[in-house]
Amino acid sequence: MKLYSYFRSSAAYRARIALNLKGLQYEYVAKHLTRNGGEHRLADYLAINPQGFIPALDHDGALVTQSLAIIEYLEEVFPTPALLPQLAIDRAVVRAMALLVACDIHPLNNLRVLNYLKSPLGQESDAVAEWYKHWIAEGFAALEQLIGKHSSAKRYCFGDAVSMADVLLVPQVANSRRYQMDLSRYPALQKVTTHLETLPAFLAARPEVQPDAE
Repeated sequence: MKLYSYFRSSAAYRARIALNLKGLQYEYVAKHLTRNGGEHRLADYLAINPQGFIPALDHDGALVTQSLAIIEYLEEVFPTPALLPQLAIDRAVVRAMALLVACDIHPLNNLRVLNYLKSPLGQESDAVAEWYKHWIAEGFAALEQLIGKHSSAKRYCFGDAVSMADVLLVPQVANSRRYQMDLSRYPALQKVTTHLETLPAFLAARPEVQPDAE
C-alpha cells in the first residue's frame, strides 16, 4: 500500500489518520505542493493521477483518489475498527459532518484557491486571510452545534467512538491554527479535538512528524 502525500496537506492528513486507525502499514511517497512549481503537477505524478491532487492511495496497483473516497474505500475493505456507526441514520449524520468540512470549508481554503485569490485576482494577503477565516468560522459554527447534539461526552464528534467526522475535524482545526483562528467560540469542537489529538493514530499522522516535514 502506497500513499502519495504532502505533510501540510489537510486532505492527506485525513488519509493518514484513517490508515493509522485501521492499523495499516503503507509507503509514504512525498509530493511537495510548492517546490518546482508543485511536484503534484509534474508529468510523472499526472500519469498516475490526472487531476494532480494529493492524496492518492495505491493499493495493490489500484489507485484511489480524493480523501473521502480513500476513507470510504478503507472502511469497506478493512471494516474494523469501524469509522461509521451501525445505524443508517447515524451513518448519514457522521457523513454529513465529514462533508461539512470536506465540501463546505476545505475547498474554499485550499492552496490553489488561496493562490488564485492572490494572483490573478490580485487580492492582498489580509483580504485572503479574512476570506480563509470567514469560511472556517461559518463551518465551525454549524459543526459546533452538531457536536453539541450528537457527541456523548465531547470526546468524539459523534457518539462515543472515533468516526469519519473526527478524521476530518482534526486536520481542519490544525489548518485554522496556522491562520491563528480564534477557536474560543467553539468549546465543544475544541474539547473533542483536544481528546482526539492524544490518540496514537492522530499523533502519528501529524504534519510535523511526516518524512517530508520542513
